[in-house]
Amino acid sequence: MPKKKIAVKPKCTRTKKEKTAKEKTAKATKTKIVATTAPKVKKKVGKQKTLKQKMAKQLTPREKKLLEIKKTLMAQKDALLAEAEQALNALPGQTVFPDLGDQATAETERSFMLRLRGRERRLLKKIEDAIERIEQGIFGICEKCASEIDIRRLEARPVTTLCIECKIQQEEEEKLMEG
Repeated sequence: MPKKKIAVKPKCTRTKKEKTAKEKTAKATKTKIVATTAPKVKKKVGKQKTLKQKMAKQLTPREKKLLEIKKTLMAQKDALLAEAEQALNALPGQTVFPDLGDQATAETERSFMLRLRGRERRLLKKIEDAIERIEQGIFGICEKCASEIDIRRLEARPVTTLCIECKIQQEEEEKLMEG
């Protein structure tokens, strides 16, 4: 097996003073490079903030209102969920009272509480649907006539899916069905 020749580097002929001087200049240039790049990074962050500000400025007043409505809906959803949890823990179980009057009162209160929870559950479903429509970009558009719902109506009733004209028409039709 032939032996491999290993190349040996000649020893450096520089003195310690030359080495340290070169190392110092190298260190100095590295710190200069770092010092010059650091403000650029800050400028980029500053540019990102301005881009966010520009994007915020590009939102129409209607879009800004819709974002506010979404925040309101999220807060309302959280409040309903917290309330429902407390009510679930506080809901009295079915108990038997010796007096029929007390028994009837307890049953009426329990029925009333359950009815309220049912209404809150339906409202929670409407809130979730409204948040989903906001995320899809179809919030504020009437389901019946496909026109934009007035922003004042959305602020008053954020879970609505019908414009005021279609809602009036729907209520009139319901009145005719009842009478």
